[in-house]
Parts: sequence; structure tokens; C-alpha cells
Amino acid sequence: MNNLREVNDDILKDWLDFREEMVLGTLTKEYRKHYIYFDDIAENILKNVPKQNQKYVKSQLDRLDENFMDYICYWNEKYYRNGFCDGVQLINRSLSL
Repeated sequence: MNNLREVNDDILKDWLDFREEMVLGTLTKEYRKHYIYFDDIAENILKNVPKQNQKYVKSQLDRLDENFMDYICYWNEKYYRNGFCDGVQLINRSLSL
């Protein structure tokens, strides 16, 4: 069971990717309220940056977006993966009583 707790490429990862695509495609009003509108925020920042600095600021904003998404994806996957493993362990224990 410990190897399932590791974040890697497996069937659980495929399921999490599928769920992410499905949820993002069907954002409810409540979800949209908490959605991070990074592109809009970046555009507003770039509008207020001098022309000579826009390329650099844009590259840094892109790096920030990519880094943030990697961070969120990793911790979401770890959270759901551990919840799944805990559930399987509970079922195994109750069946072996």
C-alpha cells in the first residue's frame, strides 16, 4: 500500500487527471467564485508595467503561474491519493476481522 501513496504515473494519476478535466469543464457558480483568474490578473499587471519591462515581467508571471500550478497539482494529488489509500486500508481491515 505504501507505493500507492507515492505521487507517480499510475491509474490513480489518470483518474485524478480525468476528474480535473471534468471539473474544470463544468465550473459551477460557486467554483467560479473561488477560481484563480491568473490570466486576467497577469494582463492587469502588464498594463501597468512600462513597455521596456513587459517582456521580463511576463516571463516571471508565466513562471509563477507554472510553479503555482505544479505546487497545487502535487498537493491535491497527494491529498486525494492518501485519502484513497486510507479508505482501502479501512476496507481491508474491516474485511479481515
